[in-house]
Amino acid sequence: MSQNSGRKAKRFTGYHAAAILCAFFAVVIAVNIVMARFAISTFGGTVVDNSYVASQKFNGWLEEARREQEMGWQIGAPVRVDGHLTVVAKDAAGQPLAGAAMELHAIHPLGRAPEQKLQLREISSGLYRSEKALPAGRWKTKVQIRRDGRELDLAFDIQ
Repeated sequence: MSQNSGRKAKRFTGYHAAAILCAFFAVVIAVNIVMARFAISTFGGTVVDNSYVASQKFNGWLEEARREQEMGWQIGAPVRVDGHLTVVAKDAAGQPLAGAAMELHAIHPLGRAPEQKLQLREISSGLYRSEKALPAGRWKTKVQIRRDGRELDLAFDIQ
């Protein structure tokens, strides 16, 4: 008995090759479209608009960081309590940093929510709380602290 048992073998034709080729490229194009859509919808923007200009300012930023470090202020990361942000601040001696003015600028990392500017008020010596609640989610924040003519800028991520 023959191996075919009466069945005819199907021939591989040009139509089969064209169908395989079209299916292959359809899959490649579909994956590219999906990946491009993810890339566009999740890109939060640039860190700096012009890297050359930023490089020219780099030494100034280092000097500012040295001055801020010399102040010795110890600022805790903002903590979410009932939606409001609280910050604990201490001076160089470890005592509460009282009488400071604090402002927090929150930016959604993916740009899906509007930017938030929050004022933090001192609720007890060295403990500051935002007046408004920050919407739930992940945020990149810049905290600016001013006291006695000195200024400190810090950045934190909030979950």
